[in-house]
Amino acid sequence: MYKGIYCLVLRNVSCTVEIGALGPLPFAPGWHVYTGSAQGPGGLTRVSRHIRVKREGIPSPRWHIDYLLMHPAFDLISVACAPTKDGLDECRISGLLTARQVPGFGCSDCSCRSHLGYFLTNPEKTIKSAFSQAGLAVTITTLNIS
Repeated sequence: MYKGIYCLVLRNVSCTVEIGALGPLPFAPGWHVYTGSAQGPGGLTRVSRHIRVKREGIPSPRWHIDYLLMHPAFDLISVACAPTKDGLDECRISGLLTARQVPGFGCSDCSCRSHLGYFLTNPEKTIKSAFSQAGLAVTITTLNIS
């Protein structure tokens, strides 16, 4: 399986979500993009796990993104995936994407400010641009899972 970087594109209504150790976080209505890494043995099949969490839920969330995927205010609209070159990680893509960030979200294993960005409108063009700037060919798949 290919190793790579992915983005989950979520659309939401105004809400507050309890995010593990981060506590309750307010979310403005709009679009959020979570940038993740799939460098382990399963590679980009990690994206399938996120889709299953949205569709079926899980008994106990493991990652920050699980809390959003399980919350009814968030819809999973699409996923963007790209196989990566050696040494390229999600931090580069996240940095190119997120002007408005949710501090501390999804970045407990790095020094980034956040791996979750907020957008007023559908961010797919911005995602394509960020992957292109990083020299990666991205594929965006529409899901629209409520």
